Amino acid sequence: MGMPSGTELLLIFGIVVLLFGAKKIPELAKGIGKGIKNFKEEMKDTEEPKEVASSETKQVESTANESSAATQEKTTTQA
Repeated sequence: MGMPSGTELLLIFGIVVLLFGAKKIPELAKGIGKGIKNFKEEMKDTEEPKEVASSETKQVESTANESSAATQEKTTTQA
């Protein structure tokens, strides 16, 4: 099954107009557009905390590396 031809698209559009009415179609399209916009904004919001979390993880790792290096220096100086 490929893309519908021009005649099939016109038939589908005609059925949609009959079901919803010509006045409701712009309102439906506007609602879909707002939904897509909100979805994209939420996707951006969920990506930002991951970046913050990864920078916090890097800070914790660097602190852990510094403390392990300090422990190794103490061990070698005591030996």
